Amino acid sequence: MRIGELAQASAVSRDTLRFYEQRGLIAAQRSANGYRDYPPEMLQLVLYIKTAQRLGFTLGEIGNSVAALWNAPDPENAVAQLLRDKLQLIETRMSELDVLRRELQQRLGQACPLNP
Repeated sequence: MRIGELAQASAVSRDTLRFYEQRGLIAAQRSANGYRDYPPEMLQLVLYIKTAQRLGFTLGEIGNSVAALWNAPDPENAVAQLLRDKLQLIETRMSELDVLRRELQQRLGQACPLNP
């Protein structure tokens, strides 16, 4: 599958695919004329990357997990664990932000908000 075909099938731009390749997230074979040739399973991987980004995973996190997920004996369970871990991280961050919000609101009521 050439880069244009993969771009169209995944609704991702060619530049994005090249960026993913530079980051080591996807790989293509080079034909004799220098064109990128992607294996059919690359579409599934690109769609996974897009979904993971939409769910708040960074490209670094995705890159760190892709190999483990591809090689996991039970990929569905491995993905579910990743989602649970991300959810816990988000919940922890939301709690931290709630504490920060309350402190900021309290300081707004002071004469000099930056005094300790």
